[in-house]
Amino acid sequence: MLTYDVDIWSIRKRSGRAKPFELRWRVGARPHSKSFKLKPQADGRRSELMTALREREQFDVDTGLPARELAALNSPTWFEHAMGYALMKWPRAAAKHRAGIAEALSVITPTLVTTTRGAPDPKILRAALYQWAFRAVQGPDSQLVPRHQAEEPPQQISDALSWLKAHSMKVKALEDPALLRPALDAMSRRMDGGKAAENTARRKRMVLSNFLRYTVEEKGLLSANPLPRVDWTPAETDDEIDFRYVPGPTQARVLIDAVSASGGRGQHLTAFFGCLYYAAMRPAEIASLKAADCTLPADTPEAADQWGELLLAESRPEVGGGWTDDGASYETRGLKRRARKATRPVPIPPVLVRMLRNHMTAYGTAPDGRLFRAARGGRVRSTEYCDLWEAARTEALSEQDAASPLAAVPYSLRHAGVSLWIKSGVDPVEVARRAGHSIAVLFRFYAKILQGGQSRSNALIAEELSKAG
Repeated sequence: MLTYDVDIWSIRKRSGRAKPFELRWRVGARPHSKSFKLKPQADGRRSELMTALREREQFDVDTGLPARELAALNSPTWFEHAMGYALMKWPRAAAKHRAGIAEALSVITPTLVTTTRGAPDPKILRAALYQWAFRAVQGPDSQLVPRHQAEEPPQQISDALSWLKAHSMKVKALEDPALLRPALDAMSRRMDGGKAAENTARRKRMVLSNFLRYTVEEKGLLSANPLPRVDWTPAETDDEIDFRYVPGPTQARVLIDAVSASGGRGQHLTAFFGCLYYAAMRPAEIASLKAADCTLPADTPEAADQWGELLLAESRPEVGGGWTDDGASYETRGLKRRARKATRPVPIPPVLVRMLRNHMTAYGTAPDGRLFRAARGGRVRSTEYCDLWEAARTEALSEQDAASPLAAVPYSLRHAGVSLWIKSGVDPVEVARRAGHSIAVLFRFYAKILQGGQSRSNALIAEELSKAG
């Protein structure tokens, strides 16, 4: 119980004792005392208690400590509290978000320690946190627990977690916001010391902000969120796409044709790459595309130039089996940054209509209606289509271009598709809608192309204004 009823008495000396100088005080009806070897030590402690009293701080009857000292004494370590936070978030979080929380906390936690002496190798420490401390599993009583409490980790992982448990600073220490600076710096760097992408740093900072808000508002372990009080800005990075390395229409077609010519799996996934380019779909959306999602014109000469439409409603992003509830390597969810049942219609040109029709004729569909599947019938893995893409680049590009970042990854086709729409004069709002972007994201990533379109628009407006003059 806390109370303002406190008396602090003078120091008395008791001869013949190892610690002769005794400080006595009363909290409520309960007396407290502490003995010191030297009088200046007793004076210092008395001064601390008097300062707390003058600042109108309550004292705890049982321990005799000022409220702030008691809170610091009872404060969990950052490591303990972070594990509790990850467990609290787990049941309601999507698998990708679970992994994102673990990734951010695995970067932050090693910086909030009382010493770096004897610290494990950073890669081992991060693996211990990401895979064992911040990943939840069912315990013996069917309750969620950190993985290292339910399974026996390798010795080096166990040693790393033991070191962190012993040296993690108290949460209460973050009343000093400057202690967060190393964590913020770590979030803006990659493991190799280079600058992290701005979006990556922003995502990790959001996890930290939410965690600290929970710490303050729900747990009451801090008096205020220290993050806004840190004078820190992330290192500047450029998220804008480098369009020197985005394939143009001719290069995109040549690369897709090279995939088709690479063999049986390449032929099966030709339309997969077609969806990346001609519909600017995300790989996770293509992996979930079903025949029922495709509205295609009749297969007649008269309809050969008609457009079709895809109605996207589902996504299957890849994530490790340890982050999903069923152990699958992917999760089935709604569209990115959309409500669970939201849909996104995307018109598709005749070339993609033909690709999809030929694919369904040649390969049919999976039992659940999906168009694309791995060799053994599951979700197409990124390793499979990335290997095909790398082989196609080597075959289709010159030696110089193949050694450059030109179309370095399959996702380059999505950038190429969106770029083509913008250059064709499609309204940016419509481009963003078809691609599943927000307008803000579209302008951040495609600023140079959009600025070119603005120049053309300005010229048209100027032409009309000149007619009025």
